[in-house]
Amino acid sequence: MKNAIIILSVLSLIIYLAGCKVGPDFQSPQTDSPEAYRFDPELTDTIINLKWWDLFEDPILDTLIRIALEDNKDALQAAARIEAARANVGYTKADAFPTINVSAGASRGNYAGIKTDVGSNFYAFPELVWEIDFWGKYRRSTEAARAELLSSEHGLRVMQISLVTSVVSTYFQLLDDMSKYEISQRTFDSRDSGTQIIQYRFDYGTIPEIDLNQAQIQQAIAAAAIPVFRRYIAFDQSALSILLGRMPDSIPTGTRLYDQEFPPDIPTGLPSQLLARRPDILQAEADYMQQNALIGVAVAMRFPSISLTGLAGGASSELSAFTSGGMAWSVGGSLLGPLFQFGKNKRRVEQQRYLAEASRINYEYTVIQAFKDVEDALISIETLKEELIAQGVRVKAAENAEMLSGERYDKGVTSYLEVLESQRQSFDAQLDYSSVRRDLLTSYIQLYKALGGGWLSEEEMQQAQNQEGQN
Repeated sequence: MKNAIIILSVLSLIIYLAGCKVGPDFQSPQTDSPEAYRFDPELTDTIINLKWWDLFEDPILDTLIRIALEDNKDALQAAARIEAARANVGYTKADAFPTINVSAGASRGNYAGIKTDVGSNFYAFPELVWEIDFWGKYRRSTEAARAELLSSEHGLRVMQISLVTSVVSTYFQLLDDMSKYEISQRTFDSRDSGTQIIQYRFDYGTIPEIDLNQAQIQQAIAAAAIPVFRRYIAFDQSALSILLGRMPDSIPTGTRLYDQEFPPDIPTGLPSQLLARRPDILQAEADYMQQNALIGVAVAMRFPSISLTGLAGGASSELSAFTSGGMAWSVGGSLLGPLFQFGKNKRRVEQQRYLAEASRINYEYTVIQAFKDVEDALISIETLKEELIAQGVRVKAAENAEMLSGERYDKGVTSYLEVLESQRQSFDAQLDYSSVRRDLLTSYIQLYKALGGGWLSEEEMQQAQNQEGQN
């Protein structure tokens, strides 16, 4: 009875100590968020998951995004890292449980190393080894592995949202360069016919040679712009191909840049909701959680480890008597702990605390950067709308001025310098208008990204809605 009490007491102590975990428990960082966005014209307290396929009415663009989400190599790598992190959780968790090994062997020889009779030895037994997790080292390791898995899952989300943004931005850059190529080609054709007229007038001696040279210069400027934008188009197509996970190739396009519809205003929700929406913030929090758990691992390594071993099997000097012989068994325990290592274990804990502090600071920086991204996207949309209106007025006025200058020159009212200046301003105005229109379209997808993205597919959205309905 007394022995039983002792055994129960020892087991109770083991269970109690095994429930302890050294090191700090994780506390989510507290950050102050603004009450409203500076450039949000209409504060809303509702939060929505955006659908990128509703932002732009371009089926070709939608198809390109879907292909990228399925085949992009960076996204596939991120998905593979998630599976590796998931396997690592099970791998790390297994350290907290006993291991059972089997050992068997046979030998024959002069064991004493002197002239004695030759003898045989046969043995076979299972062996159990268990390092009791007194200090929570393995539980903290598992906690860190789970945090790593969570971080990799959020990392994939970051990658996917960035991928959507990159595809859209590069697609609009492609449309912009195609638009500028058309403007350059159209301008060249116009100036080519104009230069021919100037050439005829010069040949008949009605205008000076300098007018001909100036016309040739303007024609060459437009001619030089054509291969530039053709080169940019090839670069854009190659960049899009890589995003799609393909070899560089031509890319189909849908709606022209000038015909692209601008999305409606996107609700931003409350600033405090951004902390739960942005996957990069959630990833930074998971990284901090992992480093915090590793502090506990480092602290536990300063304490002794206690291991239990047990084996039961058979041993015999004769193979024929192996199964009929008596059972051989052994039970033991061992304690191994650091005694004097010149402060190595202490420094390990300090190192891990600083790494955790760095992760916490990175989390705070990520939060600050997230609010900046939203503010930048909001002010970009607001100001680019105004800029596009002004650029539209500029294009109409420049094109009209170019036409009037040509008429005035033909009537001898003005010099050819006025015509040249009007042509230059008209060409530049058309190119600038194309750039601003591209920037405005891109700013909407930047706001989508800044707000944490949304649904990545209609299937994902439907699955989530079904789960909510079941709950």
